Amino acid sequence: MTAVPAVQQEDAYSCLDLLWVKFRAVRLLRQTHFKPQLLYAHGLVVVKQGEGHITLDLGMHRLDPDTVRFIAPGQTIGFSEEQGSKLEVYLFTFDLHWDQEVPPNRRVWPLPGVVAVKPDHALYQLCEAVSGCSRSGQALERFSGQTHFQKLLSWIFNHIRREKKQDSRLAMDRTRSYMESHYSESITIDQLARMAEVSPKYYVSLFKKTYGKTAIDYLTGVRVNRAKQLMLQEDMRLKDIAYRVGYNDEYYFSRMFKKEVGISPTAYLRKRRQKVVAYSATVLGQLLALQIMPYAAPLHPKWTSYYYTQYRYDIPLHLSGYRFNEDWEANLDVLKQARMDCIISTDQLHPPEKERLEQLAPVHVVPLYERGWRDQLADIAAIVNADDEARVWLERYDEHAARVRERLHEALQGETVLIVSLYNDRFFLFPSIGMRDVFADLALRAPEGAAAYGGNKCVSLAELSALEADHILLNVRQESVTLDHWERLRTTEAWQDVRAVRRGCVHHISSDPWREYSAHAAMRMVQDVYERLCDSRALDA
Repeated sequence: MTAVPAVQQEDAYSCLDLLWVKFRAVRLLRQTHFKPQLLYAHGLVVVKQGEGHITLDLGMHRLDPDTVRFIAPGQTIGFSEEQGSKLEVYLFTFDLHWDQEVPPNRRVWPLPGVVAVKPDHALYQLCEAVSGCSRSGQALERFSGQTHFQKLLSWIFNHIRREKKQDSRLAMDRTRSYMESHYSESITIDQLARMAEVSPKYYVSLFKKTYGKTAIDYLTGVRVNRAKQLMLQEDMRLKDIAYRVGYNDEYYFSRMFKKEVGISPTAYLRKRRQKVVAYSATVLGQLLALQIMPYAAPLHPKWTSYYYTQYRYDIPLHLSGYRFNEDWEANLDVLKQARMDCIISTDQLHPPEKERLEQLAPVHVVPLYERGWRDQLADIAAIVNADDEARVWLERYDEHAARVRERLHEALQGETVLIVSLYNDRFFLFPSIGMRDVFADLALRAPEGAAAYGGNKCVSLAELSALEADHILLNVRQESVTLDHWERLRTTEAWQDVRAVRRGCVHHISSDPWREYSAHAAMRMVQDVYERLCDSRALDA
């Protein structure tokens, strides 16, 4: 959304007389912190430097220093930087409280969405002032942060630009959007360059600099992803699919498809004959280990971010990936549209949910915690006739874990490791069964006394410090309450006094894959441990 027009601004701002703004927290995010997260409060994003994109729920939008963005509560957000650009953004969270006389339908923040501004030194001074106050150990200083945040909002209100300048970056976005909507037509570099109002030679160079790939490669990716979706329709010939996505030559389409995907369209279709529904992320991780791409699965940029990024074009039906499957009725509505061979789920189903699923297709239930992920993999392999694939995958996993275990032994030289999760304001040791399994598979050594706490045991910061771990693999849950607490905690003397912190050996790990229990997640965890505790040289898979 654009800034409020000038003729409407005074009316829009009149609501500020009846509105109270409560600043909550601010974080300066860099590349290592660009994990999808759910905002429970209102948000404000200010770009400190660089350029990139912000993902809001399922949509992606451009970020640069010439704009600020207000975000409504309940949205999932994530960030990515342009190749070669060091993106840094301030993320402020705040609450709105309205006077009682304001009717609910009038309680609207006056500047929703993206707002074009004229950034200057004063903007960044205000951002840093709010940030500095929020980190202070003095209550009075933190209170002063409220004043600075009000000044920051006032600065934005007073520096709105009527129109955002059109530059070459926006021209690149425009041509990219054109490719995404006109992929079935003949598109040339000369045509795209004319749209961007630059020379073809400069267009080729600028597009690759902006997006990290050539315009032709990008267009090929768009066409191949659309072809994957068309292949799921019954009775669609490859010749017709090729034509629908912009290729007049079926054989040239096959060559481009194989170059992009790694296998021919015929082989891809053969692997997609079974229409299996992965009713949870755990089942999805097991099926991928068996080299089976499900017909439907939970995909979401936060709750299943890796699978969403890697497989959203390969899986035609996207189920809700929201935690604890609270959207199961919406998922059933999606599944009603398709004819499926079977549905595979863990035993985390509500009885009414299971009953209604059984009306759509045969349902196979695999216990989530009664049996280990290896047994689960074998059970699912039996359902989909992939016993050989399960055996081969387990051999590959064991060989890879053995190589990593050997490297860890050489690198750590007996140093101790803890896996810790921070949720709200509490620490939990080895909170998930998957973490504990991988810890054992890699023969990592826990500090003396850690066993007394067991798995998923809540510990205080003092108890965590007393364990004297040499390394901590730390999972900070990506939710606003937890993240706000973490920003306050990480600068305290008590946290800085933790042995692993003093040694610079706190390694941040993501909930995805570390809180998932599947074969695919276990392999990713093993590789993650290697990259964090050994060196950056990748092992052969």
